[in-house]
Amino acid sequence: MGDDSAVVEEGARKSGVLWLTLDRPRLAWHVWHDGAIYLVAGGGEQELPGLDALDRVRVTLRSKDNGARLVEFDAAVSRVDQAAEPGAVAALAKERLNAADSEHLTERWARDSLVVRLDPLP
Repeated sequence: MGDDSAVVEEGARKSGVLWLTLDRPRLAWHVWHDGAIYLVAGGGEQELPGLDALDRVRVTLRSKDNGARLVEFDAAVSRVDQAAEPGAVAALAKERLNAADSEHLTERWARDSLVVRLDPLP
């Protein structure tokens, strides 16, 4: 990704939302953790239809300040083994606002949701 990698990291750290190009552009909340973007889909969380079947997705980050498009890039999509990556799951749980079951959130995700890692591609 060259010079864009710093822009991607800064944009993903500063804004808690991004756009994924799926059946249509879909807004999703996420966290930046360990050099990648993590998000939760399904199971009562955000609906991101078709993401689980993709090996790459187009991501758009917008400026938190003015909403202008900051950067667009392709990212490799991989399913996260939630037990093997507790740090990523904890980072997501910390940023999940207004969850009705916050004390059992990670258990629900393990049972009902898909946690995804998006690695920006060069």
